[in-house]
Formats: sequence, C-alpha cells, structure tokens
Amino acid sequence: MRYELMLPHQIRTAIAENWPVALPLGVLEYHGEHMAVGMDTLAVVKTLELFEKEREVVILPPFYYGAASYAVAPPEGTGSVQVGGNQLAPFAEELFYGLLRIGFRNIHAIVHHQTENFAAGMPTDLAFKSAGRQAIFRFLEKQRGEGWWGSKEMADYYAGHAEGENFFNWVQVHPLMPATMNGKYPFDHAGIGETSLMLALCPEAVDAAHFADNTGWYTASAPEASVELGQKGVAMIMDHLREILRR
Repeated sequence: MRYELMLPHQIRTAIAENWPVALPLGVLEYHGEHMAVGMDTLAVVKTLELFEKEREVVILPPFYYGAASYAVAPPEGTGSVQVGGNQLAPFAEELFYGLLRIGFRNIHAIVHHQTENFAAGMPTDLAFKSAGRQAIFRFLEKQRGEGWWGSKEMADYYAGHAEGENFFNWVQVHPLMPATMNGKYPFDHAGIGETSLMLALCPEAVDAAHFADNTGWYTASAPEASVELGQKGVAMIMDHLREILRR
C-alpha cells in the first residue's frame, strides 16, 4: 500500500503483521538525451509497484534527492540535482527514527544509483546505511535507556543473533540490482541495460528519437535496448525483492 494513502488502522495492521516498508531511493541525474533524469528512482518505484501486486508491502513516497554528483555531466542544461551525503545523513536518520517510533521493524531503502560499487559504498547509500544504524541506536537508547545492551535482559543476545534475531536488521539498505546480476544483465549508465529497464517499466521515460543526440561513450549501446531485455532484468529484480522484502 502507498503509505500516504493508508489509514491509521491499516498502519496498525502493517505493524502487527510486520509488513516490509520500502523506501524508493534515488537521484535526479542526466541519463543522456534520450532518457528521463529520474530513471534511477523510477526503476525502484516501478518494480515495487509490481511487487505490491504479489505481496503486502508499505511503499513510502520516493526520495529523489540523493547525491547524483556531477561526474557524468555538469548540471547546467542537463538537469542533475546534487545533494551531498553529509546533508542526506541527518534527514535519513530522522526519517528512519520516525518510522521506528511509529512501530515499523522491517524497513528497507532500495537504491539504484552507483550500485555497482554498493559493497564499498557510494555517497547516497553510505549516508542512508549510516543513518539507519544511528537511528536504531538512538531509538533503543530512548526506549530502553543507557546500558540497554549490557543489561541482564540481553544475556541471550548472541544466541538470538545466531538464530537471525538482530535489532540492526530493522533498517536495511539494498541495491535494486544485486551483485548476483553481474554477468547476467548489463550494468551501465544510460546504456542498453538501463534503457531496456525503462522501456519495460516506464516507456514514457525514453525517447528513441533522441538517441542520435547523445555524445557520451556511456550511451553508445542505448539504441540496442529492447523491451525484451528489460523484462529479463525486471524478472531478476523481482526475484531479489522477493528475497529481501519478507515479513
């Protein structure tokens, strides 16, 4: 369900049944002359909409204002919006802390931007990963007081941790396209891979009439994009979402 459309009794049901809460996380960034600047976030939004048809999930309003950077192109006339990681982290911490206060314990931010480096981290995902940890520590200290981890009630912490119980899983950050897709689907920026995804998920975000206007090396393969290839990528992404967005 779309969070902004939920009534309080529906929110209480989602909390009681531990529905996953998903934040579509991305940027506004130049993706060549042929594709919309919101591609990274749109890919997350559109796949979550498909997932919502299969399982109960709370979809938060998407956050488009990540750290796009100007590595691809300067912003003048191209549309990239850059908000640095140092500015993102305080916002993300307050957001996650607020969601924990509401009662959610199954929170996931899903990002599609610079995620070929997800293991090491890039500004947007690093800011949200760090913020998630900070929000959890802050929430537990408020809820249980200082010394909560060292109290007798936590004596079974490591045993529970081994069985999969982990407070720090209350907030997680994931790439939309996991590393397991490497070699199976093209990872690129505005090339055949991303253009195919948009043709499959959001065709109005692609205008083939502007392929010829591109000059960047990274868009050279875009004219080879197809709905069929995009659908293959969507199928792999959906398998990934089914794995991470569990109750």
